[in-house]
Amino acid sequence: MQAAVLLAGFVPVLAGGAGVIFGDALLGGGGDIGLDSHFRYLSGLLLGIGLTFWALIPRIEQHRTIFRVLTVVVVVGGLGRLLGMIIHGLPSTGMTAALGMELIVTPVLCFAQAKVAARRNSPSADIPTGRRRPAGTFARSALDPLGAEPPDPPYLG
Repeated sequence: MQAAVLLAGFVPVLAGGAGVIFGDALLGGGGDIGLDSHFRYLSGLLLGIGLTFWALIPRIEQHRTIFRVLTVVVVVGGLGRLLGMIIHGLPSTGMTAALGMELIVTPVLCFAQAKVAARRNSPSADIPTGRRRPAGTFARSALDPLGAEPPDPPYLG
């Protein structure tokens, strides 16, 4: 799970970073200052999304809510891209591949993360020392800059 998020995270981090640095010229933009500004802003958001996914990796099983919120943001962006494709037709291969990341890969990773979180937070899950963690407590580490979230309440469906 962690390796998959690490690898998938390269897409928004590299694309977002390139967009921040090169602006709309990255896609052959015509030099419109407003368009370039908006492109760099949205690229910065993309970069931030990728970096935030990466920040979840060390304790990924404890970040269910943040992972889901990021997934919703990515899917809503993908739906916007899909609307553009419906209106204007297919863009470049790279943009079509991005749509696959937004509407397929990211939701699949979210479902996989939920399974990992459910296994980790099950009543029989032990902490690495072999002792059960007391109810309502959670760990923090220097590698976990966002802090660990308390587990979601069990689904009583």
